[in-house]
Amino acid sequence: MTYVITTLCIGSKDASCVEVCPVDAIHPSPEDDVYDEVEQLFIDPKLCIDCDACRTVCPMEAIYTKATVPPEQVPSIQQNAAFYAG
Repeated sequence: MTYVITTLCIGSKDASCVEVCPVDAIHPSPEDDVYDEVEQLFIDPKLCIDCDACRTVCPMEAIYTKATVPPEQVPSIQQNAAFYAG
């Protein structure tokens, strides 16, 4: 079960989650060229190892497991996947 960053990240883009991810699955990082072009961060569903590190450090409480994303945030699942689809 992968993790998803919801739209609750918009306006914050706190990079604490990027720093703790052991597999570099969260992008864009502040060092990435597209960081300023996107409203929020995203978790690559193919790289996520379900370690829970990102969720525990998120000050916005914007990260959920795919199965526990609140109903109003379900579109975030596709948005995360689309960011990595190309």
